[in-house]
Amino acid sequence: MGTHESRVAQGSEERAGGTARRALLGAAVLGAGGAVLGLSGTAKAAEAAGAAGRGGGGLKSLPVPTVIGHRGASGYRPEHTFGSYQLALDLGADIVEAGDLVPTRDGHLVCRHEPEIGGTTDVADHPEFADRKTTKVIDGVSTTGWFTEDFTLAELKRLRAVERIPANRPHNTLYNGRWEIPTFEEVLRWQDEQTRRRGRQVWIYPETKHPTYFRKLGLGLEERVAKLLRKYGKDKRNSPVVLQSFEPTSIERLNKLVDNPLVVLLSGAGSRPYDFVEAGDPRTVADLITPKGLREIAGYAQGIGPTLDLVIPKDANGRLTKPTTLVADAHKVGLILHPYTMRNENPFLPAEFRKGTDADAYGDAFGAFQAYFATGIDGVFTDNPDTGLLARDAFVNG
Repeated sequence: MGTHESRVAQGSEERAGGTARRALLGAAVLGAGGAVLGLSGTAKAAEAAGAAGRGGGGLKSLPVPTVIGHRGASGYRPEHTFGSYQLALDLGADIVEAGDLVPTRDGHLVCRHEPEIGGTTDVADHPEFADRKTTKVIDGVSTTGWFTEDFTLAELKRLRAVERIPANRPHNTLYNGRWEIPTFEEVLRWQDEQTRRRGRQVWIYPETKHPTYFRKLGLGLEERVAKLLRKYGKDKRNSPVVLQSFEPTSIERLNKLVDNPLVVLLSGAGSRPYDFVEAGDPRTVADLITPKGLREIAGYAQGIGPTLDLVIPKDANGRLTKPTTLVADAHKVGLILHPYTMRNENPFLPAEFRKGTDADAYGDAFGAFQAYFATGIDGVFTDNPDTGLLARDAFVNG
């Protein structure tokens, strides 16, 4: 890509988006549309204005801060299922992270958080697949379980999704077994269907998972992603599909194949992207978030997706400290920031926003959202899109 999407203007256009969101929020939380609840003419007009603002203008057409449904609405449904994706839209998410892309043995792309599926499907309950359990080393980490690349798509379709973190989300286990594993192609068709049905452009935010690992197996991800995007006419600069990866070289490869908005994901400052490890590149994430590193990223991507700790570090007690200069530094070179991940439950919140000691109890998520929004980030991944929307409304209009 030769040009970068500019940061979204935060003037009257954004306020109009906030008005539309407020008008729709009650309906969204109930999973109902305006026609069902009989929205007033004013609310319908606000909805139409918001839909127009989210048209084909690329990243700059999205509200700021953008609320991204992390693996759907994974705070309420098992992640990377159509149940989770659908609920994220019903709750009003601006973008749905659908999905983390991993390949099958016969070369199809499916949506799973990791290629190991023992923790996110009922594969262990299928005796016919007992002999598929094995131990592999992925990105230097030994992992035992069942892996998508050892199954055909037809075999994976016999499985059903389950909640990944039942200790924190016992309520989500109610939905275990209700949905199958979606393919990326199914997601692209679902996106079109939902765009038509809802009368507004639906955005998705897929990620290439462990691309170096899969390329070594002869299952390169980027070419498969690009082929499907071209098939569905979604490979353009303003297409409503943002691509992301923790491996910068995967984003560089995608940059040569498609014109979609691209985002480099960044984990802890001391970590090294695994493609760097494989190539003998000594740089860490700390090097990538320097002004020099950010300028380099801006040469082939439009944004970064840092962990929230890179935006506001925590002290030894888990409390927020002073924000870093990352937001300002990234904006100086034209990059947007979509950090990850906001969750409502106590264990995932900074210490000062926790309430009580129950692992599945909600803390003061609104307070945490406000702290991160105040840094100037352009959006955030959240397992709870409805909470994020209410927090944004308070931040933008409060």
